[in-house]
Amino acid sequence: MTANRDAAGVEKGSRMFKTILIANRGEIACRIMGTAQAMGVRCVAVYSDADAASKHVQMADIAVHIGGSAPADSYLRGDAIIQAALDTGAQAIHPGYGFLSENPDFVQAVDAAGLTFIGPSAEAIRAMGLKDAAKALMIEAGVPVVPGYHGADQDDALLEAEADKIGYPVLIKAVAGGGGKGMRVVEDADDFAAALTSARNEARTAFGNTDVLVEKFVTHPRHIEVQIFGDGTRAVHLFERDCSLQRRHQKVIEEAPAPGMTHDMRTAMGDAAVKAAEAIGYKGAGTVEFIVDGSGALHTDGFFFMEMNTRLQVEHPVTEAITGVDLVAWQLRVAAGEGLPLAQDDLAIRGHAFEARLYAEDVPAGFLPATGTLTHLHFPDGARADSGVRSGDEISPFYDPMIAKVIMHGPTRDVALSRLRQTLAQTHVAGTVTNLAFLGALAGHGGFGRGEVDTGLIARDIHALTKKPEAEAHHAIAAAMACSGLDRAGGEAGFSLWQPLLRTVALTHEDQRLDLKVQVSDAHRQLWQVDGVDVLAERRQGRWWIGGHPAPDVSVTHGVITVFDHYGIVYHAIDLLDVTDGAGVGGNVIEAPMPGLVKGVLAQAGQTVRKGDRLAVLEAMKMEHALLAGRDGVVAEVLVGDGDQVSAGAALIRLEEEDT
Repeated sequence: MTANRDAAGVEKGSRMFKTILIANRGEIACRIMGTAQAMGVRCVAVYSDADAASKHVQMADIAVHIGGSAPADSYLRGDAIIQAALDTGAQAIHPGYGFLSENPDFVQAVDAAGLTFIGPSAEAIRAMGLKDAAKALMIEAGVPVVPGYHGADQDDALLEAEADKIGYPVLIKAVAGGGGKGMRVVEDADDFAAALTSARNEARTAFGNTDVLVEKFVTHPRHIEVQIFGDGTRAVHLFERDCSLQRRHQKVIEEAPAPGMTHDMRTAMGDAAVKAAEAIGYKGAGTVEFIVDGSGALHTDGFFFMEMNTRLQVEHPVTEAITGVDLVAWQLRVAAGEGLPLAQDDLAIRGHAFEARLYAEDVPAGFLPATGTLTHLHFPDGARADSGVRSGDEISPFYDPMIAKVIMHGPTRDVALSRLRQTLAQTHVAGTVTNLAFLGALAGHGGFGRGEVDTGLIARDIHALTKKPEAEAHHAIAAAMACSGLDRAGGEAGFSLWQPLLRTVALTHEDQRLDLKVQVSDAHRQLWQVDGVDVLAERRQGRWWIGGHPAPDVSVTHGVITVFDHYGIVYHAIDLLDVTDGAGVGGNVIEAPMPGLVKGVLAQAGQTVRKGDRLAVLEAMKMEHALLAGRDGVVAEVLVGDGDQVSAGAALIRLEEEDT
């Protein structure tokens, strides 16, 4: 493109917005503000009760409260968001991703209010909103699709007959689906009817729409998507991303470009994605997702259209890293009336990039979303970490528990992956459980390192990837030194009266008690005893060394000690002068594993239940969790009702005492 531009890259004569409202929260709201404010655009944030002190509110030029903590009471209130834009003089609304970003009714309401929606038209969103209609449109546009049935006739017998024609295995997928909901893989015809019923039930709950499509299931699938950008008439692609590392259809680590991609394959996929975008007059940033046959080398007749996401994607930073393009800046410029900033021939790939999604979640408990206060959060220098939280912030039960997206770039895939591994190892998080160790194990997986990726990799190696790091003696000593003040320069803080004696420091780790004994020799030497083994701690050249290991960084908050090694090892301090035996709730009580909303109580007093029976359903962080009976018994008391908001550990249902 040869248009004249100013120093900020904005086309001369374009009417760039003076003020925009960002109809979102968290890291994406912060991400958009960073670019917009650098372009001289004033930013309006909206926030819920839970987000009053959040990072995106602090970053904004203006912030408007729009309602309660639940998304339905705030970030999904299109009317309140539009009114906030009008009241603050905003000319445009950026939706981010999630919430209202792909809601065509909201887009129409924005247009009707005389504002600009920074994204595609309502018509384009509707065209891609239902998977069956979108695939019919793609077939018409000449885009390859997976063989399957996408018709309106939803008769059970017809669907089963179509599955027989396609050939097993097949995939049943809700037409209004997303996030893996309403999706079932069927290996054999005998299992089709039960899988269809299950998929429909889940689709009804999640989307209020029981229609499904049936497709051929690709047995070694790779998930490769193409970033496109349109101006309403023409479109370009910004190459591909590989998002095959998934757990339960949720992306974990993404990369660009895709391993094993050939020139012919990239050209074919890029051309297909551009056809898809131009077929619906697409404007703005979008992603065309393909399922790719990964059973061997990539080939041009082995990729199939899956769906189009009519918004900015979570993983867009890896595309920015390899192209040097700021996609949010492009969104603002095109929405303000500019044409495409670059032509296809002006775009090129430079190096390789990875993005890892860091979440507050309890991996050993089955990746349950977690809450808590982030007492410490630190990323190493040189890392791009897109985050909407800071040290001291609360991880709320009302929203997605993402802490950050960690993005690393390098001249080659090997270098970029090595930098990602190093960055994850040097990332420090305390105050909540996270998936950091899981990400580190995945980044270090041999097959992934060789580029052998498909959507089943995590499931195949889940036990190795979720193995807990082993705590060692020097970790326990580092924790004991920190909680007793012995890690400070001089080594005797609060300790001089004890110096001639062996002192005991008591900790717990993974519910196991540890009694460590220490003799302080002088300001630079301490002799520790752990499980009968002597370990010397020495201070040399300004830092402590423990048993020959450099002492790791440590965070201590209210008796919780996090040692920043092996992605974070947690200890708890025990005050030997104030030890009490706490009696926990017995096996008779079903408790909430996290804060959440009681979506349904499935048991009643007097009911006989069996171990494993569903007793209640809890909704937390966009997911539903079934709470099961831990033993056979009789329900003595139901302590909550549908719609109750409960805290972690709250008693929900009590069983009658067992006979002894």
